Amino acid sequence: MGHESSLIASQHRWSPHLRGHLLLFDRRPAPAHSPNAGLRLLLAGGVVEAVRLAAVRWLYPGTPLWLLMPTLLGLGLLVVPGIAGVKLSQLGFRPWRDWTTTEKSYFCQVIGIANVVFPIVLAAPLRNRIAQAGMAWSLWNVFVPYLFFGFYQELVYRGMVQSELVRRWGAPIGIFVANVLYTFGPLHWYYFASRATLAVPMLASIFVIGLFFGVLYERSGNLWIVAVFHAIGNAYIVWSVGPML
Repeated sequence: MGHESSLIASQHRWSPHLRGHLLLFDRRPAPAHSPNAGLRLLLAGGVVEAVRLAAVRWLYPGTPLWLLMPTLLGLGLLVVPGIAGVKLSQLGFRPWRDWTTTEKSYFCQVIGIANVVFPIVLAAPLRNRIAQAGMAWSLWNVFVPYLFFGFYQELVYRGMVQSELVRRWGAPIGIFVANVLYTFGPLHWYYFASRATLAVPMLASIFVIGLFFGVLYERSGNLWIVAVFHAIGNAYIVWSVGPML
């Protein structure tokens, strides 16, 4: 009780427009699904990832990314209630009207900053990509699909995997294990075939960023926030370097 009181007091010392940057979100109740539903949630995440790996191997590049990525995300959104019997709102896909002022302000601030910073920092490689392929083609075939793919990654590894591991083992262990699976699992296996000078810094960066998203999701309970943030960063970065599957 004392910890909760001190947390509330610390929150009220800051403006709601600053609290998000300090990860001072209102506490959300733990997922209400049963242990059996949680086990099915993990199974659903494994099924979707297996389908993704098969689709990349057998359908890509014959199937364009603008079709493949949204289809995978749609599958993920369907299996949560379909296989696990868990509502998407239980994973943190709450409607905008239910967001707190802190959530709304933090979300809008970061989206605005990201859409200024990424184009400036990545200006040179983005210009090269656009010069090679054209603005319309690269937007539709790289930027837009990887928006969906970033969203997909958060749905599976934070929404399905982390939420259940945290429910079972608590936040520190659940976040850490989910992030290990996210970083070193099938999403980023291709780095193990790369030279160490590329693989080590990339995997380290992915782990750190993933850890931040994991903590942000745990603190906010809002899967929209981490999914959209990941989607935007994913789209800009891949747009600047080319598709990575």
